[in-house]
Amino acid sequence: MQLLTSTVGRKILMAITGILMVLFVVVHLLGNTSIFIPGGLNAYAEHLHALPPLVWAFRLAMLTFLVVHVLYGIQLTLENNAANPKGYAVKRQLKANFSSENMIWTGLLLLLFIGYHILHFTVRVTPDIVQGVDSLGRFDVFTMVVSSFSHGIISLIYVAAMVVLFLHLKHGIQSFFQTMGWSSDRSLPVIVKVGAVVAVIFLIGYSSIPVSILTGILSK
Repeated sequence: MQLLTSTVGRKILMAITGILMVLFVVVHLLGNTSIFIPGGLNAYAEHLHALPPLVWAFRLAMLTFLVVHVLYGIQLTLENNAANPKGYAVKRQLKANFSSENMIWTGLLLLLFIGYHILHFTVRVTPDIVQGVDSLGRFDVFTMVVSSFSHGIISLIYVAAMVVLFLHLKHGIQSFFQTMGWSSDRSLPVIVKVGAVVAVIFLIGYSSIPVSILTGILSK
């Protein structure tokens, strides 16, 4: 299929899978912020565990999107580097910035973080994990999260990962609209600002949890 072999086709698949994962990040953030509601996080987790087929189908879909996004991202980067081994004498894009020039590296760092995050809170094999049940007999996700983020190094890892996510999305959201042909000289500045705002919301939203735990705002 030309979609899978052409540069344009692979960029489109990267853009689509990327934006679908952004939607997952939105849903995940909404679920995570239920930690600020008394009993909310445990209730949210219980609802998810009551729907195993749907949860596993969702996980498999996200894994597929991630694999496609990563493989084509690496492939296209290697092809671009091979085509321009010495780089350009002049910057190829006047609007290039740190985020746009380091997408491959922020992407790979996020991939490593996703692996750690799954081992941490999904598989629960890291030594800091505290497992138990709450007063209603539900798995105590709240205590597990608070206990983990009470370790400064773990909170630092998560906040650092959110900074990387911010950098990746700051350019990635803009790139999605450009790849799909949905931007113009007039709309691009607005898209850039919207992408930056969305990236900041994710950074603040996700980082607020470990920071709140470290500062004692959230506690067991």
